[in-house]
Amino acid sequence: MFQPKVAFVVFGVHKDGVKDALGQPFIDEQVIENAKASLRKAGAELVVEDLILATKQESRACFSRLKMIPDLDAVVLFAGTWFWAAHLVGMLRDFTLTGKGLVLWVQPGSQGWRTVGGVELHGALMEVSIPHRYVYGDSGDPGMIGQILAYCRASHVRQQLSMSTAGVFGGRGLGQTTGAADPSQWMKVFGVDIDTRDTTQLIETAKQVSPAELDKAKKDIQALFSNPMPQDEGAERCIRLYLAIKKVIAKNGWDFYSIQGLPGLADDYVGVNFVQSLMLEDRVGTSSLGDFNTLMTVKLVNDFSADPAYYGDLQHVDKASNEIKIITGSVPPSLAGKVGPAKFAPRGLPSEGSAGGLSVDLVCKAGEGVLAHLGRRGGDFEMLIVRATVFEPPAGQIEARRQECGWPTWPHAFITAHCDINRFLAAAHSQYIVLGYGEHLYDDLLAFCELAGIRAITP
Repeated sequence: MFQPKVAFVVFGVHKDGVKDALGQPFIDEQVIENAKASLRKAGAELVVEDLILATKQESRACFSRLKMIPDLDAVVLFAGTWFWAAHLVGMLRDFTLTGKGLVLWVQPGSQGWRTVGGVELHGALMEVSIPHRYVYGDSGDPGMIGQILAYCRASHVRQQLSMSTAGVFGGRGLGQTTGAADPSQWMKVFGVDIDTRDTTQLIETAKQVSPAELDKAKKDIQALFSNPMPQDEGAERCIRLYLAIKKVIAKNGWDFYSIQGLPGLADDYVGVNFVQSLMLEDRVGTSSLGDFNTLMTVKLVNDFSADPAYYGDLQHVDKASNEIKIITGSVPPSLAGKVGPAKFAPRGLPSEGSAGGLSVDLVCKAGEGVLAHLGRRGGDFEMLIVRATVFEPPAGQIEARRQECGWPTWPHAFITAHCDINRFLAAAHSQYIVLGYGEHLYDDLLAFCELAGIRAITP
């Protein structure tokens, strides 16, 4: 996980040693220090505002500075004691227009009157429709601290998306209705511009790859696989297309992309599944078939996770056991599990691409994570998010389990979904689903949906 950069700001009117009737300072400095320490321990890089904010002038000066820090992801506002909300609300409205996240944190405790000040400010923010996450909990509660960090990470990813460009080679593939994008909606919700190209430039660029570039790429790619790379035209075209995509997206300044694949390239030049797997290994957000909903899901999972994402077909669901199989699609070779390292395999299925090509033969490693997919209902975005456990079938069963689908050498992920499986099926948007590793992804994606105004579906 990356380290979000977070400003820590304390507010409270009764500061500078003001004491209550028992002679105790309203503001407990140890509570503040514990709060900062818990955020640092959880992975935040803190920018600490030393002055406790009590007046409009102090608040204006503080937030004028903070909004000018370009790589600041969020602000954690910590309740020190009672507060006049009017001394902050205008400055917070102005600050949140930058797109940076805002967390209001109140630590329980009767001494100091923190709850009163925090609830007053929370109410003011709701009254004026200032987006924020409100948390009430002790600095020793890892779950509560996790909620703060998830929101800050989501703010970071959302800001990275803003002003980025998503490219697409070709158009819609396989007649998909789901996954089509409204460029204006993408700009409104994500701040992302959509750029388009046909695939002619890709093929021409692939043909111009030099022998030296090709040899180097083959050596680098071979290191990810346990069997020798096939020495045929299909394999060579896969590597050429991989290098061509990298060149063209760099030339166009695209941050992530989708590619039609078929009909088109898979018949005219080579299938794209293997190429897409290599791009995922490079941590580039991508999808097939011009599917923008899958593209955004892969992009988010890639950005939040220490492991690359796998997108593939939601191939089978066992309602009795909550087992889900993801098969085919594109998978990073590094996700191979104990069954063995990734292998080169033929793509097969000439009815979906007569030009041939390669596939990645593997079973995904065990681990905790999520299944997720962005979609639209009646034109509005929603995201399906489910906690998931990836498992590897026993050695004596693995080959039989892989033969169930008819294509045993295509990539497989065996997953237990922790959800109401009927509600999951009712909410599924697409043939595709995205697998991400890391338990934190669940909270991170929920926080992103909260910030972006996207309905989260958690069956």
